[in-house]
Amino acid sequence: MTGLTLESTMMISGTNNRSTSQQLHVDLARVIGSTEAGDRLPTEPVLARQLGVSRATLREAMRTFETQGLIRRRQGVGTFVVRPPQVLESGLEVLESIETIALRIGLNVNPGMLEIADRAATALEEGKLKLPAGSKITQITRVIIADDRPVAYLVDILPSGIISAEEIGKNFGGSVLDLLIHRATPPLANSHCEIAACAASAEIAKALNIQRGDALLRFESLLFDIDQRIIDYSFSYFLPGYFRFHVLRELVVDPRVNR
Repeated sequence: MTGLTLESTMMISGTNNRSTSQQLHVDLARVIGSTEAGDRLPTEPVLARQLGVSRATLREAMRTFETQGLIRRRQGVGTFVVRPPQVLESGLEVLESIETIALRIGLNVNPGMLEIADRAATALEEGKLKLPAGSKITQITRVIIADDRPVAYLVDILPSGIISAEEIGKNFGGSVLDLLIHRATPPLANSHCEIAACAASAEIAKALNIQRGDALLRFESLLFDIDQRIIDYSFSYFLPGYFRFHVLRELVVDPRVNR
């Protein structure tokens, strides 16, 4: 799910059969790999000329390396090579917060932007949360910081009364899930999650300091309590280069197959 690594990008085989795009990624990977972490790459016009491509084509290729955490573009300053990030890795069989994953691997993460809004639910939100028409919800929007940069944009939508703004102000450590777990009311049971790749909207791109249209990993989740009431409808957007998720799959053998 994390896309190409620098090593795998450089090892794309078939020199004579490479497409222009593949060749550009190989050449760009070579430039990045030969530049010390913290140093600035040549400007886009210079680099595009060196690699024999247009600036627009170069910019598209650079997005791949930026989402992997190998380079960082700073508006008006330039593009810098950064060390490969420590990846937040988790099995999807376990429901846990980013903060819990980071604590387990010894990575320091911090809450970034935080917005709390009480408002009327949309028709879609009423349907997802199984609420009657005209219901109110609480929306919590936040950004997670790791390695001194924003790496995740999270939106939680909860039925009104589950969490108050006052409670968040007193007890919030950056994770809605952890707050609910520690409070133990309502008692949580499980979550249903759908995973997809998506392009960053203008709002999310601004919050994560990336380009609009950059690839993100998107989780859409429903959190249930032990009575199977939906407690939280959430969207989580992750920079692919900073997260790796896996699933443990068991082999089930049909006894009829080898008869």
